Amino acid sequence: MNEILWHTDLPGLAPPRRGKVRDVYDLSETGAGERLLIVASDRLSAYDHVLRPGIPDKGKILTQLSNFWFRRLEEVMPNHLLATSLDAVALGELAPELAGSAEQLRGRTILTRKAEVVPFECVARGYLAGSGYREYVAGGSVCGIPLPDGLERASRLPEPIFTPATKAEEGHDENVDFDTMAAAVGEELAVRLRDLTLELYRRAADHAAQCGLLLADTKFEFGLVDDELLLVDEVLTSDSSRYWLADQWRPGAEPVSVDKQYVRNWLDSTGWDHESPPPVLTDEVVAGTRDRYLDAYRRLTGSEPEL
Repeated sequence: MNEILWHTDLPGLAPPRRGKVRDVYDLSETGAGERLLIVASDRLSAYDHVLRPGIPDKGKILTQLSNFWFRRLEEVMPNHLLATSLDAVALGELAPELAGSAEQLRGRTILTRKAEVVPFECVARGYLAGSGYREYVAGGSVCGIPLPDGLERASRLPEPIFTPATKAEEGHDENVDFDTMAAAVGEELAVRLRDLTLELYRRAADHAAQCGLLLADTKFEFGLVDDELLLVDEVLTSDSSRYWLADQWRPGAEPVSVDKQYVRNWLDSTGWDHESPPPVLTDEVVAGTRDRYLDAYRRLTGSEPEL
């Protein structure tokens, strides 16, 4: 097991924009360039808090699973990837000082086109879980979409639904209905995003089912480059998706998952209020999280990640 990579400060580049998980480097001195170098750290977030410690190798597993899905879904729509194999020579071409960082960046770094990101997370749900389940219990619908009576936690929906959410810079993302999204981005783009999200979900869910997994829900992000719509950010990882073991799924019961829900469940069991600083993850939770991310990767790709 490798050491945890908490963050990066790469020589020869301007300081990165740090998200909860990724360090994003703009490959221009002015910030007006056309390419980004994106490094996935081993940080883990839940309930809008970054948790400590990180999860060894998580950034590599997440990046390589995302790259697998980007390639698999290219026939549905293009993505932002320019390069995924960045050896010392390739890194040195971006900035000579980067050549010495090749080992640190191996397996967790991508070169992408810089896109104008659509300010909504495009969520597809095939099962009732998480905030969707809570919203259903409160009012019988999810993001304005009415659902049949009598559904339980983890119930399969009659058909997949599109439930967008705002992308909050601070605080919590907020589920919204389709009309709210359409008012913000335009009806034509909103319809296209909805249709693409559901098609991508169906393709991914079909593949996951062949691997013994149920894709309960997932989020996609999209961006525009010269009016071309691209799939961006991460795709169908255990951070951005709920994957359940198909042979152990039962409506009404807590699903057995190979995703971040394992950490959320542990956090909830501690009595944490989701507002104060979160508890430190135990060694058991760190190892269990890593094992679940690896399990999802192996099932979905049929291979081992480069660690």
